[in-house]
Amino acid sequence: MPYRKFVFLFVLLVCHVAAAENRIAIKAGRLIDVRTGNVKNNAVILVEGDRIQSIGDSVPPEASVIDLSNYTVLPGLIDCHTHLLFNWKDLSASQGLRISSAQGTLWGLHNVQTYIGKGFTTIRDAGESDQGYGQFALRDSIQSGLIKGPRMRCAGNFISITGGHGDADILSSQQALPRRPNIADTVDEVARAVRHDLKYGADWIKLMATGGVMDPWSDYHFQELSDDQMMKAVEVTHRAGRKVMAHAEGTTGIKAAVRAGVDSIEHGIMLDEEGAKLMSEKGIWLVPTLYTFQEGMDKDQPFGGMDPIMFQKGKEILKYQKPAFELALKYHLKIGFGFDNDPEKVDHEFGALVHGGMTSLQALQTATLNNSQLLGMQDQIGTIEPGKFADIIAVEGDPLPDVNVMEHVVFVMKAGEVFKSPK
Repeated sequence: MPYRKFVFLFVLLVCHVAAAENRIAIKAGRLIDVRTGNVKNNAVILVEGDRIQSIGDSVPPEASVIDLSNYTVLPGLIDCHTHLLFNWKDLSASQGLRISSAQGTLWGLHNVQTYIGKGFTTIRDAGESDQGYGQFALRDSIQSGLIKGPRMRCAGNFISITGGHGDADILSSQQALPRRPNIADTVDEVARAVRHDLKYGADWIKLMATGGVMDPWSDYHFQELSDDQMMKAVEVTHRAGRKVMAHAEGTTGIKAAVRAGVDSIEHGIMLDEEGAKLMSEKGIWLVPTLYTFQEGMDKDQPFGGMDPIMFQKGKEILKYQKPAFELALKYHLKIGFGFDNDPEKVDHEFGALVHGGMTSLQALQTATLNNSQLLGMQDQIGTIEPGKFADIIAVEGDPLPDVNVMEHVVFVMKAGEVFKSPK
């Protein structure tokens, strides 16, 4: 009997110690409620396992402590427009022909690690040209614990017409590549392309509603996929319980994608008043990716290996951005944070949003509260509240008066695991 009692007490002690080690109290000097902008000084966030247990004023007994008393604490950030398999140091039109699927996935590993270091604990990949779907491998490997990184939601390939913005074959006619499964010139072909992406694990379907800047032949002014094609894509995708995003830069294509019922418009740089009103009525999200259109357009020559035609298109389209974003704000569109550029510079998007007319709080909301809703994950991420994943970051300074403080992320926790700590 004494031996059994000893074993019982020993097991009880071990369980008690394990529970204590699993409880983390984060002392936050300033805790921003991104719903309201209210700030709680000297808050204590209690984390148990991968979830937030409570928010209080004192450290519970036997909890381990992470002291962020000198910092401002916010929810983990969310980027809803990334292209992870891309080498952002090479902006040439031929990059996709010179990089293997394996190498692209390794670039993806580099990029997800950069994202987590910048405080982004959740990201949405907005499509890739990789027929091997390296983005799905990254997503699933992170989810299973094989590698470390942000949780991911992914689109598949870019569903595009022949010669459209998502056609990766830039070769001359006599050197043309075999037709890829993302190319769709009819309604039936669109349905087939959507089902191909869904079969291999797409969370989102990416449609190329218009031409774009970063290719040598498409014209961003014009609609590419037809109204019927986009409606069919939405029908098939929604029936499968997934969502649709549309690359849409030109005015006509934006409105066609909205009428087709897509869930988010990417870029929307030539949005007009009719389109803004339509988006507002239908509750469709806009992910404006402001900075990526602005970067380098003050230069006289192409940069990063960019094709001169692409560079010229970039300079020409930029004039539409400011009035379009002002319309988005005027009609109170639901706006999400998306960067569409090198993750090493992802914090620049906050400044671009504020320069475009948002308050600092609104800019922070795009990358937290708003994007959690866009992804349908608002009950799990986007705010620091009991029951949600313990996705928590800290920055030096106060981003409410100066959003550029978001460049200085010093602490990152995703689902209770610390990825970065103050030096």
